[in-house]
Amino acid sequence: MGVARSTYYNSIQPKSEKAEKTKSGAGRPLPGYCLTTSGKKVSDEQTKEWIMEAIASDESAYGYVKLTHWLRNEHQLVINKKRVYRLCKELQILKPQRVIKSKHPRKLARNRDITAPNQLWEVDIKYGYIAGEDRFFYILSYLDVFDRQIVGYHIGLRCEAKHAVQALQQALMQRKQWKAEEKPVIRSDNGPQFVSHRFGESCKEWKLEHERIPPRTPNMNAHIESFHRWLEEDRLSQQEFETYAQAYETVVEYMQFYNQRRIHSSLHYLTPEEFHRRHLESGLQPKKAIRV
Repeated sequence: MGVARSTYYNSIQPKSEKAEKTKSGAGRPLPGYCLTTSGKKVSDEQTKEWIMEAIASDESAYGYVKLTHWLRNEHQLVINKKRVYRLCKELQILKPQRVIKSKHPRKLARNRDITAPNQLWEVDIKYGYIAGEDRFFYILSYLDVFDRQIVGYHIGLRCEAKHAVQALQQALMQRKQWKAEEKPVIRSDNGPQFVSHRFGESCKEWKLEHERIPPRTPNMNAHIESFHRWLEEDRLSQQEFETYAQAYETVVEYMQFYNQRRIHSSLHYLTPEEFHRRHLESGLQPKKAIRV
């Protein structure tokens, strides 16, 4: 028939479908992750967080090409400059845009003596993997440093600034801090959710002080880092999730277990909820003074 074998199916496709596919820019779907040299999957969200840490530190002058080599050297990622360019574009940190002054200036975390609930909340993000669906899910948690209680969280297949804001609003209402005169200080790392204008403007509107730890200093966010390590050891690493629903149910159950049934030696072997109640009733303090 004079039609090449390699283009036969393309030739019989209706023109309307061809036009629609061209218009929508449809192509191979993005995988949402890349691999390390050892074959471990790393989500794009984790890679974005590493890029933001680099931008906030000594590598602030790097363009996307140098950032590509930095990710290969520092985190052993198998990644090309096209992917790094796309991630930088999504984060809006390509070099021409860096001259724009941020409306939410960075405030570094400082040492604080914590003597009561609702003085300092730490927030961070944990990444989980759903083997049955070959995709990641995200857990964002707010933790009260004084009584170690998880006061708000978000679980989802995406974790953006709006989700961080929604979980913070939930935590403020649950702890009855919405109209408090002295509200908690929010401490985070330099992840894209927390350096965003949306998160910064929400903190400003609600009269919350937001401070960010310097790059490569997870010890300044030690309590939430410890909680996520326990979550990994006690639940996430104990089973392979087949569905997102299974992962969601498991994490929600662990949040309840942690707040209501998991005892802490630093809290006189009480659970976070019980310690919080006794502090309100009798002024009970942790075994050691808290300075973070």
